[in-house]
Amino acid sequence: MQALAGCSCSGRVAMPRSTRAVAAVQRRRASRSHAVVAKAALKALVFDCDGVILESEDLHRRAYNATFQHFNVQCGVAGVVDWDEQFYDMLQNTVGGGKPKMRWYFNRMGWPSSSILSGRKPGSEQDEALLIDTLQDWKTDKYQQMIGSGEVPPRPGVLQLMDDARAAGLMVAVCSAATKSSVVFTLKNLLGEQRFNSLDCFLAGDDVDKKKPDPKIYNVAAQRLGVDPGDCVVIEDSTIGLQAALGAGMRCIITYTPSTKQQAFDGADIIVHELGGNVSLRELMERPAAVRDDRQGAARRQVSSSTY
Repeated sequence: MQALAGCSCSGRVAMPRSTRAVAAVQRRRASRSHAVVAKAALKALVFDCDGVILESEDLHRRAYNATFQHFNVQCGVAGVVDWDEQFYDMLQNTVGGGKPKMRWYFNRMGWPSSSILSGRKPGSEQDEALLIDTLQDWKTDKYQQMIGSGEVPPRPGVLQLMDDARAAGLMVAVCSAATKSSVVFTLKNLLGEQRFNSLDCFLAGDDVDKKKPDPKIYNVAAQRLGVDPGDCVVIEDSTIGLQAALGAGMRCIITYTPSTKQQAFDGADIIVHELGGNVSLRELMERPAAVRDDRQGAARRQVSSSTY
């Protein structure tokens, strides 16, 4: 993987976020750190898609690389663009949405030549838009082929929690930063037609003009559901999604992935490696007195075993 000129891969791009709302939610967490568990007025569960409903990071990376190869996308003399696992982990935890990812990369590495523009680089904003749109459309098709193979299961516990919420009379929604056609295809394949069609709200990156960590997608979801944001629990897998949920005034639990496991997740109620066997609907209907983080238990076991 070529090095980013003038850019540290460990940094973070400044992105819009509702810091006041995030701080307010975090203060509420702190104020009840020693309180007893209390019932919460839970009315809706809101799921992210990529990383929550399915562990999709490497599928997306492979689809992007196949796209760059197909259109001979080259930045400078380094050859066809190829995103390795380490770089893509950084990228997806820095920039939300497919098109913004590519713009972020090309703005730093230089806009590439490609067969889309007959071997030349973009010479105008219109050329840049054509390049990004064409790449994203082809990548989406490639990704859908992978999902449609039937070899990609939903993450453990997701379907059960959705079904339990529906049986308890709660609303269920999905909010994803990904392209709508890609998310629809993914959800229909993994949730099934009946669960997908019964969603009370479904929003994709195309439906809002700001990407996570901006809270807009969750603000819009609350409006469409007709509920107070404080009556919603969001299931996310990354700090970007957590910031969006907290910025909207919603509670959030994290089901981390290998690429997000080391993130801090400040403000989350629960932090677990998967929903299955770890999170119940009853627990979500209560406000925990302290954060439950299964990584802390793993760290203690690791330290304990190292003493022998």
